[in-house]
Amino acid sequence: MSSSPLPTRKPAGPIGPVRFFGRVMLAALYFFFARLLAEHGARGLVSEDWTPLVEQAMFAFLLLSGYAGFGFILDHQLHPVSGQGLPLRTGWLGEAGLGVAFGWAVAVACVLPLMVFGGIALHFSWSLGSFGWLFVEAAYFALATLAMQVAFRGYPFQAAIRSIGELPASLMFAVLYGILHAGLPGASRASMGVSIALGLLLATAYLRTRALWLPWGLHFGWVASRALLFGLPVYGVTSHSPVVQGEALGSFTFTGAGFGLDGSWFTFVVLLIAIPFLYPVTRELDFIYNAPVLEPGGIPVDMDAAARRQHEAATRPETPEIKPLVQILPVAPPNPPSVIVDQHRE
Repeated sequence: MSSSPLPTRKPAGPIGPVRFFGRVMLAALYFFFARLLAEHGARGLVSEDWTPLVEQAMFAFLLLSGYAGFGFILDHQLHPVSGQGLPLRTGWLGEAGLGVAFGWAVAVACVLPLMVFGGIALHFSWSLGSFGWLFVEAAYFALATLAMQVAFRGYPFQAAIRSIGELPASLMFAVLYGILHAGLPGASRASMGVSIALGLLLATAYLRTRALWLPWGLHFGWVASRALLFGLPVYGVTSHSPVVQGEALGSFTFTGAGFGLDGSWFTFVVLLIAIPFLYPVTRELDFIYNAPVLEPGGIPVDMDAAARRQHEAATRPETPEIKPLVQILPVAPPNPPSVIVDQHRE
């Protein structure tokens, strides 16, 4: 980690319930508007093969710029993009890498039981074109997870923290994240539980670092490693990896059937267990970015000037005090009495 001075974080002031409700509703309406605009815009710009990538790029850009505009206009943020949780601070790339590693570890913890109690039937394609499209799919997941982090850990989530507190805001947006995925084909109560647990894990990652770098990397590592490395379905979609195609074998409790690990109760348990493991991993980041702000109080005092005066008084050489001389003058004799001569008597 960097040895730069510890930054202090001054949290924004609280907001009332009316303003909070208005901000959340405005953010939700803009979310669906940006999603619709990105979907139709991508179809009109590129071919069908490139539509998913361009759509996610437009969606992420619209969300980031729109929510940054909300922060600038409604909350007078001087740096609204950084205020969304994307400050280019020292070590931000390392935070994202730490998140990718943690997300990959969670994915491996969910895949290992499949290999022990069932198995994964893998099919490979080694053509050069397949590897080219593999990088395209990786970019797709990077943009898609960025859009989700901006939407659920950006401006609306931070407004909720200012109004109802960190824990209620985390629970609220985790449930909203689960509801958003509940309408997908093949979704179930298990998949909704997995989405809620994932939302709590990502909210914890944000609160520990006060930025989106770690949760963005964690979300990308969790999704991309399952799809691109193991070839498993993500939310029921099996066509993400052009190189590896996998089919999980075993109990529905571990595999989630056709919906993938996103619909497995075992995944739900693993994600909940991962939350306390995130605390020691982010201990140093939490110490740096959650340091309390020391507010001055009392009468302003110039400590430098006071210390300087004390130092001068302690190091000044002692010199004997020279008292001024007092001159004592002799007492003048009184004037002799004047003799009055009476001229007439003379």
